[in-house]
Amino acid sequence: LAPLLTDVLFEQLGELREEMGMALLIVEQNAGLALGLADRAYVLDTGDIVADGTGEELLADDTIRRAYLGGES
Repeated sequence: LAPLLTDVLFEQLGELREEMGMALLIVEQNAGLALGLADRAYVLDTGDIVADGTGEELLADDTIRRAYLGGES
């Protein structure tokens, strides 16, 4: 999807989660967006689970940030 559409979609998913209490299963390559919305997350690499935790925990993990989010430690 175009970045603008992705932003709108994730806003709407967040609203569904918060306002309607819906559980969501999201499979997304943009890890930063998905982790920002996730209560629980699994990071897959070539089909194997390489990390799991809350979205907040994974966003704060230096190893995950360097490997999947392009961030520096």
